[in-house]
Amino acid sequence: MKRFTVPCDFNGVKHPFHIYIGNPNPKKHPLQFQSWWLSSERGGNIPQDVMDSFEKLFKISQENNVSFEDLCVYALGAAQAENSGTPAPKS
Repeated sequence: MKRFTVPCDFNGVKHPFHIYIGNPNPKKHPLQFQSWWLSSERGGNIPQDVMDSFEKLFKISQENNVSFEDLCVYALGAAQAENSGTPAPKS
């Protein structure tokens, strides 16, 4: 299981929130239960672009038979490196 921190919306205010990536049910959105819990228990929302990104990564992992966790680590590491100007991680 991998932990990522994403900015979530709490009544118009962004706060960092930890989400956890494991091996989701193949027929469910990988953040479905965490999104529901955050909304119903904490009154927050995971931004739609974050939801869409993880859904896309999940589909890619299924199509290519690769670990969803590893793909997330690689993709988010590469995106972070691109934004900071450092070299991307090697696979």
